[in-house]
Amino acid sequence: MMQESQPQVNLARYITIAVDIATRIVRGEYRIGQKLFGRSTLAGKYNVSPETIRRALTLLQERGIVEVMPGVGVVVKSDRAAHEYLADYNQKKVLFDIQERLTELLKQREKLNYEIDRLTNQLLDYTFKMAGRLQKLEEISVPANSPLLGKSLAEVGFRARTGATVLSIYRQGQEILSPEANTSLQAGDVLLVVGTNESAKMVQQLVEGGIISGDVTEH
Repeated sequence: MMQESQPQVNLARYITIAVDIATRIVRGEYRIGQKLFGRSTLAGKYNVSPETIRRALTLLQERGIVEVMPGVGVVVKSDRAAHEYLADYNQKKVLFDIQERLTELLKQREKLNYEIDRLTNQLLDYTFKMAGRLQKLEEISVPANSPLLGKSLAEVGFRARTGATVLSIYRQGQEILSPEANTSLQAGDVLLVVGTNESAKMVQQLVEGGIISGDVTEH
């Protein structure tokens, strides 16, 4: 584990170099007892700083793969240790890749959950705002004391005052579909109207005399 604050790219690079050297040893490109290139040559070969090469060789020496001999240089010590190191590295890499992928998926899920919550709240808000505007059917009876008795839909300005439309009138067992504007209202008529909740309330007030208009008086 890296203790000091180092960029992750540097850490990954020296490990990558160590893995590459170990792989070459396993392949037989570097044999036991063979002296590797000097640090400066390796630094040039991998295009990194001598410090990065030093860290890679230190890692290999700690695993018993190479030996840094003063006055001699870096000598290959064990291809078996190189095999073991690569096996450990591959296992850790698999775990790391799984963890990295899982972390990415969790971030994506978090974004999706946020977006789902946002759209759900937006939908609920829109639904509540539109609830009062939704058209619905209502049946409203005309009482015997209604000020609208004997007056036509046109005379009372039915649609203009309520915003509702009369689809039909049920009268004495019969149905008057799409009544004309000159149709007069009678006691006991059942009006089938379409409109908003507010419109239905206005119709109810109108037939009960709750709205004053022209010669229609309020009871």
